[in-house]
Amino acid sequence: MSLCDDALLCNFPKCRTTLNGFAWVTACSHVFCDQHGSSEFSRSPAICPACSSALSGKLDIVRTELSPSEEYKAMVLAGLRPDIVLDISTRALTLWSYQVHQERMYQNYSLSRAEAQLKQMEKVLAQQNQCRELELSAMRGEIASLKKVMEDYKRKYSEVSERLMERNRQYQKLQALYDSLRLRNMVVGTEERDAMQLPALHSFSNTAAPQATPQRSPQLLHSGEGRFFSCLEADGGNPFFQFSTPTKERVRPFNRKL
Repeated sequence: MSLCDDALLCNFPKCRTTLNGFAWVTACSHVFCDQHGSSEFSRSPAICPACSSALSGKLDIVRTELSPSEEYKAMVLAGLRPDIVLDISTRALTLWSYQVHQERMYQNYSLSRAEAQLKQMEKVLAQQNQCRELELSAMRGEIASLKKVMEDYKRKYSEVSERLMERNRQYQKLQALYDSLRLRNMVVGTEERDAMQLPALHSFSNTAAPQATPQRSPQLLHSGEGRFFSCLEADGGNPFFQFSTPTKERVRPFNRKL
């Protein structure tokens, strides 16, 4: 902050606005904006808001114009001895030097505070990064263990799938063997029933023929594929009983499959 380029700042806490127009200057070398100076110095006794100094003198507080006119500049020090002009100028420059020094101290304080906050935040960030690294390493280990478990499950699944396919092949073989055995048993059972029915029909025809009454004359009737013997009543012609002789069927020899 130089003496020529920069403007003064309000010394009221939490204000720090750039002064323009009018400013309140105190004997303790503090300056305030017109808003806070009017509100603070209207009470009696007046106390400096920056250093809490009592301002009881008549000229301890001055409201001055920061951009005076040319006429004011020409007449404000007119007629004063050079030593008085130099004394007034020295005191004015002393106020500026004090303001520059205070501003520099405030900027250094702000910088040191910001650096302390930055170091604290870096420390917190390092701790958080360390925690995240630990969590990340733990998660990586868990992922590795889960991958191993998944590989074990894949291996077990492949083994179970192979065993299942082998069981399916065995089941299909057993099913085919069962179907062949059932078909063979059905053919053998049919042939056995046919073989058992032939002697029974022959014995029935031999026993039923001598019992026919002489009043009934057997007549041979041809119908379709078989022959039928009918014993007709002499008076009414109603059939008393009828039976068919079984046709001679060729019995095919069964060759068992080995």
